[in-house]
Amino acid sequence: MSDTTEVAGKNQEFTGLVEALGSNGEGIVHRGDTVFFAPYTVAGEKVKFRALKVKNRVGYAKALEILTPADERVRARCPLFTRCGGCQIQHIRYGAQLKLKSKTVQDALYKIAGIEWDVPLAVKSDNQFEYRNKLQIPVGVDKNGRNVIGFYAERSHRIVPVSRCPIHPRWAEDVIAIFAGYMTSCGVRAYDERTGQGNLRHIVVRDVDGKFLVTAVTATDTLPQSDRLVALLNKKFKTFSLWQNIHDGTGNGVFGKTFRLLHGRGRYASHEFGIHFEVGPNTFVQVNRGVCRKLYERTVRLALDSGAGVVIDAYSGCGLLTAMLARQVGRAYGIEVVPEASACADSLIEPNRLEGKLFNICGKVEEELPALLQRVDAQDAFLVVDPPRKGVDRATLGAILASGIPQVAMISCNPSTLARDLGILTGSLVETAEGLKKNRAYVPGGMPGRYAIRSVLPLDMFPQTKWVETLVLLERK
Repeated sequence: MSDTTEVAGKNQEFTGLVEALGSNGEGIVHRGDTVFFAPYTVAGEKVKFRALKVKNRVGYAKALEILTPADERVRARCPLFTRCGGCQIQHIRYGAQLKLKSKTVQDALYKIAGIEWDVPLAVKSDNQFEYRNKLQIPVGVDKNGRNVIGFYAERSHRIVPVSRCPIHPRWAEDVIAIFAGYMTSCGVRAYDERTGQGNLRHIVVRDVDGKFLVTAVTATDTLPQSDRLVALLNKKFKTFSLWQNIHDGTGNGVFGKTFRLLHGRGRYASHEFGIHFEVGPNTFVQVNRGVCRKLYERTVRLALDSGAGVVIDAYSGCGLLTAMLARQVGRAYGIEVVPEASACADSLIEPNRLEGKLFNICGKVEEELPALLQRVDAQDAFLVVDPPRKGVDRATLGAILASGIPQVAMISCNPSTLARDLGILTGSLVETAEGLKKNRAYVPGGMPGRYAIRSVLPLDMFPQTKWVETLVLLERK
């Protein structure tokens, strides 16, 4: 509600009550027939706004003044909050963040797929700050052509300069300072997206139990005076490797195809759940180790409860979860498209005594899964699917439906694509000439030849941000 029903046009100021929060953590405010989305507000607050954009009864507004703060509002720890686009909900008390993430999953299931489900409270992260084991930070130029290292502003490629980020451990601050000093002292220019000039594009660092995989992503074939960069890193880090990745294209992807090892070891070993595994610079590992433990423990329990004799782990990354499943169930197959990650998964077999139990396939899931389902007894299998943020390929979903595999555990960091994929597997969405549409014949208890949802569990893998990890168990009807 608001203090007037007059519709606000662009740049007009108005006062309104934040009624709820949307899926991106933004406040929802109605003014007349227009619904406004306003970031960095909290449900229940009376706020003074400026309308930034209005079209087709949907608007975007900026909060100018919090007139009546909500009890859930807290002071953000980061001085760049609202400027940097990395965190969206750092101004909300942590308990309320968990409720918001549960609601985000529940709303996505209903609005996108027409699935009604009472989603429980998100599993908390034991660390709400300094939890990330990976730094991925862009390098560019400001409007004056000066080098800048920082994170993108919300919905843009404008880089906000950052020296320290509260959701990263202290080592990230050292990395940023080292690269800034290196670029200045060695005359290294940052890559300019507008002109295509310059060299250094991204800095990517993975912490593997105190051993660091540092990657400099460059637009050209050379990393100038890399020995100088190694010397600077050596002053702060006891064990590290320096990689160069060459990305000479214009796409938004962080990495190009070519990696070169300039210093140190190519991969570093770690252990979790009694499993020894290895990680390289382009190997997928969950960024929040504590929540990853909770997620993988629950996934293994679902596989054991299914009574299956074999488990297939699609999008298996470094193979840690696949190895856990192989040890507990007896036989597991991992499918991973990144050769480096698949090689890391292969290196798990011998030290963990998983010969004859763990099998890794390097290739696209949409190509390899149908073939694998022809070789194993699908009726004695349990499938784990943990895709990237874009969700599961349609061919993969078709292969799952055609296989008749009894149970599927889906893991997703994106509620929107999760809801879409669940809609296809349960039959609540059907393909039409206009695209996916809600199925009027959908039966929540399960449709013949489709899957029914048995459990939904959100986990807070990414505190202070809008993102949420979700584990869903599906059962064939």
